[in-house]
Amino acid sequence: MTFVDKNIREDPAALEELQQMGYRATPVTVIDGEAVVGFDRGKLMRLLDLS
Repeated sequence: MTFVDKNIREDPAALEELQQMGYRATPVTVIDGEAVVGFDRGKLMRLLDLS
């Protein structure tokens, strides 16, 4: 599994991307275009096809 870790405190472009998506809270995990805000184990498992 590959992933990209973006730090909104150090990367202004990452902060802008988060804001453009309409989010103000972290973490936001995007899997195949679907966003998961916070930690939602069930949704993460489903999106990663691990359930």
